Amino acid sequence: MMLKFIAKELQFLKTTGDAPELTPPEIYYSDLIMQPSKEFAIFSRRIADTCASQKTFITAAIQIDPAAPEKTIDTANDIFDACFHSVLDEDRGIWECLDPFTAIFAFWGYQAPTQGKKLLDLLNEKISQAVNAKLIMGTIAFPFHDFPVEEMAGCALKALDHAAFFGPGHAVEFDGLSLNISGDRLFQLNNIDAAITEYEKGLSISPTDFNLLNSLGVAFGVDACLDKAMEFFEKARKINPEEVMVIHNIGLIHRINGKNDSALAYLKKAHGIDPDLFEIELLLGHLLFKEKKFDPAIKHLDAAIRLKPESGTAFTIKGKILLERQNAAGAAAQFNQAVKLNPNDPEALSGYARAMALQKRNLPIAISFAKKSLALDPGNKQYRQYLEEIQNLYGRIAEKNQDRSIKSA
Repeated sequence: MMLKFIAKELQFLKTTGDAPELTPPEIYYSDLIMQPSKEFAIFSRRIADTCASQKTFITAAIQIDPAAPEKTIDTANDIFDACFHSVLDEDRGIWECLDPFTAIFAFWGYQAPTQGKKLLDLLNEKISQAVNAKLIMGTIAFPFHDFPVEEMAGCALKALDHAAFFGPGHAVEFDGLSLNISGDRLFQLNNIDAAITEYEKGLSISPTDFNLLNSLGVAFGVDACLDKAMEFFEKARKINPEEVMVIHNIGLIHRINGKNDSALAYLKKAHGIDPDLFEIELLLGHLLFKEKKFDPAIKHLDAAIRLKPESGTAFTIKGKILLERQNAAGAAAQFNQAVKLNPNDPEALSGYARAMALQKRNLPIAISFAKKSLALDPGNKQYRQYLEEIQNLYGRIAEKNQDRSIKSA
């Protein structure tokens, strides 16, 4: 059974802080594969019917820079049509507009791949000149490995998403990285099984790609297939033994499996390579807290707070350490910050309630917080016990105060 972590921030790493600064597209056209628009469904049927008999053909998705003037976008459909027919005969290709500034094409009838590439470059150039704007283009040439004809349109969209990361003026030929990006998009949409399929397809193209191996390991880890996750993390580590991302992920697998000593060894190694990664500092702080090594735990938690001050999790763990040290006032200050950052963190709410109760202060608020923590996690017996203890304390104090009032009267 997969260990339930105290926060979503204790998770597998897919990218590290030194990854290239690329801007994800606002629209992922590969989403049309799962939820096809009328236009994409029409093109998919046409390419399946028309290209099934073709030994070779190229599919390309082309997008005009969305920042182009409105007048340009208004005429894009006519420009796509004119440019397509100026380069190709009607019986040598098909095309469809997907939206006001994006079209998808397929064409065949060229003698050699180099000729097909020249036709594609000419089409790209003519459209770019006609609209006076830079284009984003994703392409795939059939045959491609063992991919069927029916997948070519979707692959062109995946390549378009890939190219969009680099912005207008870039063209990308479909490859393993395109599938990594597509898998990451599915992962983002919580479609883990589909993401796994994409990463596996990517590895069929690029079997030693580090990012694909790590991504597949992450997907299996999230899916609680820990042995499979470890298998792919270890393959990635053989390719790049000093990559902190995969070292962190192996450490996290050991933590999930309850092997804290092994987890700490990997996390300390990752920290030694890069001491400025939030996820590593947070997980080290968490592990050292569990081992009751409070001083080094606080050191790493403070580093995590420095690296990501908007995170409430490190404050929650510090609060729990201070409760262990009988410093209720200090714990209350940490939990207060955690609750401000995440008002629905049951650990922080329950801890804050306990800290207030230990000080015998603000008990009605403490009861309110304890109730909310239980409402957020109804099956947590510890939260229920804390609530009952605080309610009993409040009742005893109220009873004493009532007795004093009677005596003074």
